[in-house]
Amino acid sequence: MTLPDDPIILELLPEFVLDWLKQLDAEFLEILDKKDEQRLYRLGHTLKGSCLQFGLEDPAKLGITLMEHSKVQDWAAARALFEPIRSYFLDAQKLLQAKGLM
Repeated sequence: MTLPDDPIILELLPEFVLDWLKQLDAEFLEILDKKDEQRLYRLGHTLKGSCLQFGLEDPAKLGITLMEHSKVQDWAAARALFEPIRSYFLDAQKLLQAKGLM
């Protein structure tokens, strides 16, 4: 994982990462448990769009995959993405901390 070069994005990135960790912990599994395809689609869409704005292509791709899983209501496949998405943001948090940005 590499961090973006843009100083403004780097300044905003710690809060962005923390917000996503909170949102994932608060909503992701609940959405799956309720089998709410609209909320899952919206979560994936928001993940895709917001991550692309920060230059984070890997989690954005996972957001696209979540959107696809929501369309066909593949709850097991969507659930399998929870840890990879969460791990990405945890790794980003550790990298930001190591660089003294958090």
